[in-house]
Amino acid sequence: MAGFFEQLCKVVAESEHNSSGIAASSEEVKQFFSAVPRETKPAPAPAVPVPVKPVSQVVVPPQSSGNFATLEEIYAAVASCSRCPLGATRTNTVPGEGDPDARLMFIGEGPGFDEDRLGRPFVGKAGALLDKMISAMQFTRKEVYITNIVKCRPPDNRVPAPEEAQCCIGYLKRQIEIIRPEVIVLLGATAVKYLLNVSDGISKMRGRWLSYENIPVMATFHPAFLLRQESAKRETWNDLQQVMARFGKYHNPGVKRG
Repeated sequence: MAGFFEQLCKVVAESEHNSSGIAASSEEVKQFFSAVPRETKPAPAPAVPVPVKPVSQVVVPPQSSGNFATLEEIYAAVASCSRCPLGATRTNTVPGEGDPDARLMFIGEGPGFDEDRLGRPFVGKAGALLDKMISAMQFTRKEVYITNIVKCRPPDNRVPAPEEAQCCIGYLKRQIEIIRPEVIVLLGATAVKYLLNVSDGISKMRGRWLSYENIPVMATFHPAFLLRQESAKRETWNDLQQVMARFGKYHNPGVKRG
């Protein structure tokens, strides 16, 4: 693995040229490409039947939730939300966190086991990798905003059902309206599908600039996928460097930050 890091950093260095802006250090980039322990699932609890509403009984809100004036109002509404079956199985809601004036916003699929337990987005193994991605981009977690398509954990970390995503999408769209980031990074196919309303796979959509309400959007692989498929980290790093360039940041392996 060490040889892979060195070879990859060398290729990145040879493919780049000097430009003005803020440099990402080689050490931060290596942190992103370093191996991260694979996620381990906790022992399953005994199955307990949970009443689930038929799809026809799911209350789908309007596409826009413009009646919320602040993020705090959204958080309160999410905390009491029972619009879809996920409300019956959650431990905590996970509306999102970060800088309310963030220039950069990350949107994933939905909370996992650790996120459901703590009520915070991206705090498990995938979250640790996302933190390294953010650091390699020369941001801190506190400077960005992180959220998901759905605000409650789907059982067994399955992909959210369409009706579940539609119940939450109004919250997300209003979050974007309030924060108004300069760039949005979509993590994985589910985020692309439900925010941009396209069904093309992430491999087709990643690596090129898209748009949502006149906000530039870059789609890339979800950190959970990168934990399983480390070879995709190079493509992801290429995507993230395009985002960095929008902020005048670039990777220079010879620069070390104090």
